[in-house]
Amino acid sequence: MSRLRTAVRAAVGLLAAATAAASQDSAARAAASGTAPAAHLLDTVPFAPGERLSYDVTLGGLGVGKASMAITGFDTVQGHRVMHSLFTVKGGIPFFTVNDVLESWFDPHSMVAYRFIQKIHEGGYHPVRIYEFYPERSLYQRQGDTLKASVSDPLDDGSFFYFVRTVPLEVGKTYEFVRYFIPEKNPVIVKVLRRDTITVKAGTFSTIVIQPVIKSGGIFADGGEAHMWLTDDPRHLLVQMKVKTKIPILSSLNLFLRTIEEHADSAK
Repeated sequence: MSRLRTAVRAAVGLLAAATAAASQDSAARAAASGTAPAAHLLDTVPFAPGERLSYDVTLGGLGVGKASMAITGFDTVQGHRVMHSLFTVKGGIPFFTVNDVLESWFDPHSMVAYRFIQKIHEGGYHPVRIYEFYPERSLYQRQGDTLKASVSDPLDDGSFFYFVRTVPLEVGKTYEFVRYFIPEKNPVIVKVLRRDTITVKAGTFSTIVIQPVIKSGGIFADGGEAHMWLTDDPRHLLVQMKVKTKIPILSSLNLFLRTIEEHADSAK
């Protein structure tokens, strides 16, 4: 049961953990086999308020829940006009239910995050974590804790996903990035493996397949087998994810795009 519980909890963090694997270094530092595009102010981005992506989450072929990610609108944090993104996961197995929410507030032009909230409801585990980021001082603070060292252009689990959608990825290259707000979890590595065409409930898509490797370990640790399929177009929507587990019967943890709601125009 403990392994199954771990796998279901991994499904809860599937969207958030994966986003950290496809970020961009603030100094455009690339690995030897790739060259990362520079991070500067963006005139437009391929997402806007009103966009909502919905997913089916399965474990070993069994449906265990639903997930969604959305841009709910604009807000103001620390005097900055920011976008508000919302990730939700609901589901579970008998005797263990999940209802998690991740919220991010980030500047869509500089792609820098200013606030991050995790509301976790997994069985009897119900923490709420609130983080404030201070990029001008390279600091972050969890509510109730002291200020800690961060990076100059911080991104959290949620905002990373939207950031990667602004970055072109070249097949065959490997990139190394330092943007996660907790310094010791850097660097993050993304391997761009190949192109593929796949069909899910939302339709048939031409995709780019990437493999994330995150220093913090877990299902995206070095040597793991986690693959993500992003649309091979400027939107870079997450269409599918597959992660091999260590459970003999329930061998894979999967995420499949079910519906897409898009705003007519990109954000300005």
